[in-house]
Amino acid sequence: MELHLYTDGGARGNPGIAGYGFAIFDQDKKLLHKDSQFLGIKTNNEAEYLGIIAALTWLSQNLNTYQPDSVHLFSDSQLIIRQLQGLYKVKSPNLKPFFATAQNLISQITVPLTFNDIRREYNKLADSLANEAMDRQK
Repeated sequence: MELHLYTDGGARGNPGIAGYGFAIFDQDKKLLHKDSQFLGIKTNNEAEYLGIIAALTWLSQNLNTYQPDSVHLFSDSQLIIRQLQGLYKVKSPNLKPFFATAQNLISQITVPLTFNDIRREYNKLADSLANEAMDRQK
């Protein structure tokens, strides 16, 4: 079984009112879980990382339940994905703790995990969830 994690984070203003959303699907595109959270005031990239961290946390807590053979994480943040792939260095001091948290979670995941950047139109549910979180502001 493959799991597909779609994540998004956003901020209205940079920094500004922020939120994230993520959705988990199986290989047959069946929605297994979705979540979103209002984050207060954050930068766009901080919100993107927090969405990925939330999805990875869910994954680490549910590995035994779903027992995937592989996991594919998708985000429309090319910067964050390339940092997680090791192609870009994390230069921004405010992002280093988020990167470290993500790396720690990744190290606990015992199945192959890929990071993929996708265009926004292929990330509609996660984007919608992030916007709903910002709209709620709670």
